[in-house]
Amino acid sequence: MSLDHYVTLGRSGLRVSPFCLGCMTFGDEWAAVGTHEAESLEVLSAYLDAGGNFLDTANIYTRGHSEVIIGDHFTGSPSVSRDRVVIATKFAGNMHPGDPNGGGAGRKAIIHQLEDSLRRLKTDYIDLYWCHFLDRHTPVDETMRALDQLVRDGKVRYIGVSDMPAWIVVQAQYEAIFRGWEPLVALQIEYSLAQRTVEADLMPMARALGLGVTPWSPLRAGILSGKYRRDARPEVGTTRVTEDSPHLTERNYAIVDELVAIAEELGATPAQVALRWVQDREGVASTIIGARRKDQLLDNLGALSITLTPEQAARLDAVSEVEHAFPHPFLKNTPNTTQGGTRVNGVESSQAPFLPQTDAERW
Repeated sequence: MSLDHYVTLGRSGLRVSPFCLGCMTFGDEWAAVGTHEAESLEVLSAYLDAGGNFLDTANIYTRGHSEVIIGDHFTGSPSVSRDRVVIATKFAGNMHPGDPNGGGAGRKAIIHQLEDSLRRLKTDYIDLYWCHFLDRHTPVDETMRALDQLVRDGKVRYIGVSDMPAWIVVQAQYEAIFRGWEPLVALQIEYSLAQRTVEADLMPMARALGLGVTPWSPLRAGILSGKYRRDARPEVGTTRVTEDSPHLTERNYAIVDELVAIAEELGATPAQVALRWVQDREGVASTIIGARRKDQLLDNLGALSITLTPEQAARLDAVSEVEHAFPHPFLKNTPNTTQGGTRVNGVESSQAPFLPQTDAERW
């Protein structure tokens, strides 16, 4: 697979690269994660030159500077024109402290956030417009109706949601379906070997609703890159991860150990193995990769050139396995009726372990 091996995003005809370039680091306003404009443009150009066509940003990233850098690139002398690229940005984050309608997902807020993003990006339309996170103060039907109007007006091509509970996403999608509004086509969530709880509800929901999943932080802020080991860590202040990070756990160290072992078997880097695992997951359309330097980007892109064997994938599955919340553990032990009789996890009922039949037995 290569970066120009384009895939459709969810139940849509929008074709995107299997790796999306995350642009949160564009601009140095956020010292811990950002980088200066020249280096940002170098990363962007390298991604586009390699055949990539999918950029992801947000109105609040580096206080709007990320969008400005992207806009400046395409109004200059780019090797790839703006119309050949899928630009995704987000709304909901408040760019105007003190203004109660400066952010959020209400109609007034969405419209002015879109106009601000269009101005910074120096474009007439957004290819994919994400609701960045849940606005608990706005009815979801108001948000969906406003987005539908933006699509009808030609200012937005496709819509998606990010970082929301599964039940909210389902409600939003069915509001759109029942009312004849523009449906969601994509879901952006955190997903990695270190964060697999989304497999309980969000991932199967996305598959059922036809939403293409674009995972963010597939390396868990760099922890899965192989730089963080029990006995060796990067110099303090050179990375986003602090010495007391809650992500530096025994479980994650065990995952890194397995990544390092498989990387040695494949002649790859641990980061490439971790990215390949995410991209291979059922329902994932395009994995969002972030890079502050060109060499980091090129290393990440190398993940598209490796192939995990079933045995290697199983080892990563095993070391990163998580226990999901109720009712999923309970449902594992309930029978599924099939044409041939009852089977439990692929085992005929006569061979299956005892299953409680009454409340008294169950509890």
